[in-house]
Amino acid sequence: MLKMFEGFKNFVLRGNAIELAVGVVIGAAFNGFINSLVKGFLTPLIGAVAKTPDFSSLTFTINGSKFMYGDVINNAISFLLSAIAIYYFVIVPMNLMTSKMKKKEEQKPTTKKCSECLSDIPIEAKRCSHCAQMQ
Repeated sequence: MLKMFEGFKNFVLRGNAIELAVGVVIGAAFNGFINSLVKGFLTPLIGAVAKTPDFSSLTFTINGSKFMYGDVINNAISFLLSAIAIYYFVIVPMNLMTSKMKKKEEQKPTTKKCSECLSDIPIEAKRCSHCAQMQ
């Protein structure tokens, strides 16, 4: 029984599980912020232009079933805003950072000059292939 809890403890204390938990909590908070932004600001702004003050009240009824397509519009706006924010505040900076790291890796020289004959030799070479000079 104790061995089972030790495995669980090792799983939870791994860095990936903790990072994932923090990401989920931040994502939930971000989702709440985006939903309140859409409901409190963007929907009324779009509604003022479209002459409809609140999308959540938009419905239609078929055979007694109420279809709330206004909520779908609100959630679609929330989804798009979340996707845009994640793209521009997470993906774009990460891509820039990784491209800079790749450029630094590419700039590392792969050859060096032989001190005797000045020919190019691989960095890891211990002896020049042209003049047999020790490096």
